[in-house]
Amino acid sequence: MALLPAPSSSCSCFASQMHNLPWILHSAKHSPISFLAVGSGFKSRQPYRNGYFAASIKLQAGYTAGVNTAFYLSNNEAHPGFHDEVDMEFLGTIPGKPYTLQTNVYVMGSGDGRIVGREMRFHLWFDPTVDFHNYAILWNPDEIVYFVDDIPIRQYLRKNDATYPRRPMWAYGTIWDASPWATENGKYKADYRYQPFVSRFTKFLIGGCSAFASPNCQPVPSSPMGYGLSNMQYMAMRWVQQNYLVYNYCTNSTRDHSLTPEC
Repeated sequence: MALLPAPSSSCSCFASQMHNLPWILHSAKHSPISFLAVGSGFKSRQPYRNGYFAASIKLQAGYTAGVNTAFYLSNNEAHPGFHDEVDMEFLGTIPGKPYTLQTNVYVMGSGDGRIVGREMRFHLWFDPTVDFHNYAILWNPDEIVYFVDDIPIRQYLRKNDATYPRRPMWAYGTIWDASPWATENGKYKADYRYQPFVSRFTKFLIGGCSAFASPNCQPVPSSPMGYGLSNMQYMAMRWVQQNYLVYNYCTNSTRDHSLTPEC
């Protein structure tokens, strides 16, 4: 996979539409990423120990089976074989079927060797190929929250240190061939007659505490309360999960849940 440098960034202020909290963020302009036979991507200039990470993304229409467009946090470069990762992955599809948004958390090497994923998958309530939509990950010492257009779709709580990522991570955007598993467990593969596969990213936003920030740097909260989601956010998340959740690792009876005690 070829890694492309992130576009030049500038500093701007962003007011959350959810609770009017001003954040200082690094933003970047429109950047398409695509792949032919390999892949491409970008990463943040520095790692963060917490923060709010967002991008507006428009996915490719048509036959995209096997193609994985990902916006995620990872420290694999610093901890190869024993890394942490927080994922938003858009799993390609065939005409007539919707994209699947997979969210996942790997902790202390659970994505290396013997894979222990914490996948929750969703279909979206809109067509992500028609226009740009905002996707975000909020990660602080207490919780990880995934947002789609400012609506929380998943909350992953820190219940113990062994199941929660705590080491600094970089933000990445990538597109790559995940044919062995991405579309209906590998039933449909990437077909290079439809290349290039292009995903467009814009409005990159990063706000939080870099790995080099002062110890006094305060993590970004997910709601006005300073911890947890507000009642309105919980209601919105419940609506998404009741109507658009298509897979939850915690309810998979074939899984060994001794490896995922948070369930």
